[in-house]
Amino acid sequence: MRILVWQWGRFGAGPRLGADFAAGFSTVPGVNGLLSLSTAAEIMRLVPAPRCDLPVATYCGPFSYLARAATAPVFVPRLARDLRRLAPDVALCAMPGPLDLAMHASLRRAFVPYAVVVHDADAHPGDGYPLQMTLQRMLVRRADAVVVLSDHVRRRLTEQGLLHGKPVIRSILPLPPIGPLPPVRAHGGPFRLLSFGRLLAYKGLDLLAAALAQVLPETPMTVRVVGQGPESADLAALRSLPGVRVENRWVPEAEIPALLAWADALVLSHREASQSGVAAAALASHRLLVATRVGGLAEQAGNNPSAVLCDVSAEGLAAALRQVQTLAPPPPEAGTGASWAASLVADLRNVAKVKEGQGFALDKLRPPAPDPS
Repeated sequence: MRILVWQWGRFGAGPRLGADFAAGFSTVPGVNGLLSLSTAAEIMRLVPAPRCDLPVATYCGPFSYLARAATAPVFVPRLARDLRRLAPDVALCAMPGPLDLAMHASLRRAFVPYAVVVHDADAHPGDGYPLQMTLQRMLVRRADAVVVLSDHVRRRLTEQGLLHGKPVIRSILPLPPIGPLPPVRAHGGPFRLLSFGRLLAYKGLDLLAAALAQVLPETPMTVRVVGQGPESADLAALRSLPGVRVENRWVPEAEIPALLAWADALVLSHREASQSGVAAAALASHRLLVATRVGGLAEQAGNNPSAVLCDVSAEGLAAALRQVQTLAPPPPEAGTGASWAASLVADLRNVAKVKEGQGFALDKLRPPAPDPS
């Protein structure tokens, strides 16, 4: 079976997630995970770079995006020829992006069914790109199946009327092994807490500042708030706290393992969320985790003994930050980190039957795949 994964973003989690999906599929006997990335993707400059079976020239900014979109009458047939050459049985969109409707048209020309992974059913304030949800909803309506990473997102898609009996596959984010990393607290100094990701208001930076103001006088910690976003009063409040360093900057893909290695625990102080790639990275790297009980975060981390969930309040977050310091270090990694792949492959086999005229056998939401960590 040949499964083509595509994700044509340039920066951030999307291209890495596409590579992780493809690599995970290739660990399943009898499956070849193929990958299509943008030629401008940041991870293509890594050493070693992921194997890319279908590199696609996309865009470098708003004007080149419009220019690329204008070439669709030529771009789509050429891409369809490349797809026929690769001959995938089914395709998977790892994270929707601006040019995916062109891929939809190419896949239809090549008679390849596809599923789309929906991470967020609603746009987060200040996040994303113009018309992001409009384009995603158009893609979801056209897809042969939808993959969701939390019941929270499935419910929202149902409420939005986007599923209409469409098969829904429940999966988890790929958890690739990250390491080797030093064990939690191996540094022997004060407890290290990391807040990592886009520095936007919905991430609850105000809650984090208020919670740390309560905890730091009692228990000194070293805290890093790392990511990119607009300067704000919340960031100023965090900078004013002892032991807290705010690093408002873009974090290159190659630096992420070092950030995770530095931390004893990661904190997600979100006011809203669907699920989190940062939470997945924390669990995959065997770090402790603190998260607010919102959206799909509780589903993602609720059964993990290395995670503490809390209410969306400064008091609840402060209590969780005290509790996480008492937890035992996460156990050593047991397994390859790709056990999610076999379950998802089984469901994608059913999507592939669309091409064969056999109908779709998946008639209900599958339970979450087991968490390999």
